[in-house]
Amino acid sequence: MHAFRRFLESSGHRPSRNQSLIMLLRTYFLIAALFAAPLVGRAEPTLLDQGYRHLYNLEFANAHVSFQEWEHQKPDDPMGPVSDAAAYLFSEFDRLHILQSEFFTHDQHFITDHKLFPDPQLKRQFQAALAASRALAARAPGDNNALFATVLCNGLESDYLALIEKRYGASLLKMKAGRTLAERLLDADPTYYDAWIAVGVENYMLSVKPAPLRWLLRLGGAGTDRALGIEKLKLTAEKGHYLAPFAKMMLAVAAMRENNTRQAKDLLLVLASEYPRNPLYRQELARMDPLAFRSDPQ
Repeated sequence: MHAFRRFLESSGHRPSRNQSLIMLLRTYFLIAALFAAPLVGRAEPTLLDQGYRHLYNLEFANAHVSFQEWEHQKPDDPMGPVSDAAAYLFSEFDRLHILQSEFFTHDQHFITDHKLFPDPQLKRQFQAALAASRALAARAPGDNNALFATVLCNGLESDYLALIEKRYGASLLKMKAGRTLAERLLDADPTYYDAWIAVGVENYMLSVKPAPLRWLLRLGGAGTDRALGIEKLKLTAEKGHYLAPFAKMMLAVAAMRENNTRQAKDLLLVLASEYPRNPLYRQELARMDPLAFRSDPQ
């Protein structure tokens, strides 16, 4: 205290005892804040965080446990059931090898027409989770978290319709509805980075359609701007939370389709390191360079 007072006096300022105490306390608080700042981003992962980590590692049973426990603890949060719906959808994708056949492929238009045989019980569970999330979101129409959960509901349903049931018209309607809601959310909060993926996915995936179809899609109000799609996918990949890994995967797919092997490898290496129990990333790395990469996790 005396040393602090002498320092101020040497600078020509002679504070009162009370002023010195206030300034000293402010200094202590500033130092404490500086030391605490690095810890802000190191909060314990929530059950939602844990669930998404399990999901991206293809540990679907564990993902369901985390998401359903979150629902138990936060019964009013629509993110719980919609996240559980995501786990159902991705487990069906994994069972049917959809990511490999529809995304990591040389087919330039993404969608193939080979017949699939979806699990009817899983579909019921998936739809029930979506309905639960929408019901909760409807209770808080002005809440950004509720709006984002509805964006996710539309995106997941669009994926199921297109990639599993091959109902492309119905899928497009859900995709557009999700993107419209995402734009409304982003008008209110542009830093809700996970929501940008709805804009990115629609614009990129529709941009690779044949030119006549793109023209018709634009007439119907769909986004088909490839550059915009890539830009928004990058934004989610760099700053998103729950959906950043999915955005990175989409960017890797885009790079592979454009023969940008270096960029694709860089993205897949990050994903393989972050989610070592998901073999998909190493399989694709091995496909690009069989001598350098192994398909099984280390």
